[in-house]
Amino acid sequence: MAVAFEQDHTQPSLSNDTKIPRNFDLERQINQAIQENNKDSFDYSQRAQWLRAAVLGANDGLVSTASLMMGVGAVREDVKVMVLTGFAGLVAGACSMAIGEFVSVYSQLDIEVAQRKRDKKVSHGEGVEESDGGVAQQNDEDQLPNPIQASAASALAFSVGAMVPLLAASFIKEYKVRLGVVAGAVSIALIVFGGVGAVLGGAPVKRSCLRVLVGGWLAMAVTFGLTKSIGSRGL
Repeated sequence: MAVAFEQDHTQPSLSNDTKIPRNFDLERQINQAIQENNKDSFDYSQRAQWLRAAVLGANDGLVSTASLMMGVGAVREDVKVMVLTGFAGLVAGACSMAIGEFVSVYSQLDIEVAQRKRDKKVSHGEGVEESDGGVAQQNDEDQLPNPIQASAASALAFSVGAMVPLLAASFIKEYKVRLGVVAGAVSIALIVFGGVGAVLGGAPVKRSCLRVLVGGWLAMAVTFGLTKSIGSRGL
């Protein structure tokens, strides 16, 4: 009886021992799921520098070139004049955006580098020791703004945006149809650019598309209306 009692007494302890690894496995699965979920969360602010330059360049190229072509089209029906005006706006705008973005971002770079040098002097003066200095310095350099990257992104995006109204107007000789096609193509491109910028930046898509679309319409309407008004007076 004593032997049977010991066997019955040890049997539950063995079953309890088999449940402990299962609990650990469950905790391990939960931790792995949390880690995978954290990997999916991306800091969209890391894209802010080049995304701002690209979105600004694309919208500027699209709206400014289209508005310029619509303004000229308000007083001149010749397709060659309209296309040449748009092409001149593309070249001048791309160069202007590239130079302006380079100067602006380079000024920001100089300010941040100077501030970090001052911070290092203060930390060394206070006797603060830095661990893993090489890795920290590399991370700091990666986080600094890149003037060349911002300049190239801005100029390229401007050119892509400006090509939309140029291609839309190049093959249409009928005056009214040409204006309508340019306005329609620009509207579609504004929605696309607004949506792409919102997706890349993790922002609401509908709000971004509507904001970009309404802004582009206002720019084209004001340019067309003022130019038509001035041209009708013979100035």
